[in-house]
This record gives sequence, structure tokens and C-alpha cells, in this order.
Amino acid sequence: MAITVIGTLKARPERRDELQGVLAAMVAPTRAEPGCINYDFHVDAADPCVFVFYENWRSDADLEAHMKMPHLQPLLKQADALLAEPVDVRRLTMISDLA
Repeated sequence: MAITVIGTLKARPERRDELQGVLAAMVAPTRAEPGCINYDFHVDAADPCVFVFYENWRSDADLEAHMKMPHLQPLLKQADALLAEPVDVRRLTMISDLA
């Protein structure tokens, strides 16, 4: 059963482009991680300061390993300066089959 994560991040308006760059740099290495089914990066159509990740992981262990990866460090180290509010993370358990 896959683990789904929906992560929403809101940039400080003056740091929006910088946050987008930090987040975009995480996509390719995350997609290459064992257990990553998909990792998709979005921007809110109504608010360009809001970014959303839609992720599916094979297991809890794979997701836990992801959270320790070095390519997440730039975001974690700069979160207070880049984000207007704490990250909103919704963790879901998929009950349908994968598409």
C-alpha cells in the first residue's frame, strides 16, 4: 500500500523565486530515490507564492529515508528565511490501486 504525501509551502513574497529554485532542485534527486513512485512539483494557479508537492512512496521506510536525504538540507537550513508559514504536510494512505 503506497504512502501519499501532499506538502504545501508558502514563500515569503520577496523570497519566492529563491524558494522555487531550492524546491525545483529537489525533484530529480528525489525521483531517483529507492521507493519513490512519483514526486510532482506544482505552483498554485491562484497564488504564485504557494508550492505543492504530490508524492507517492512505496513504504513508510522509504519516506523516512527520503526525509534524511542531503538534497533536502538546503530547504531545511533556510526554511525560516524562505517560508511565510510552517510547511503543511498531509500524509495519506492510498486505498485504491496505483494508476
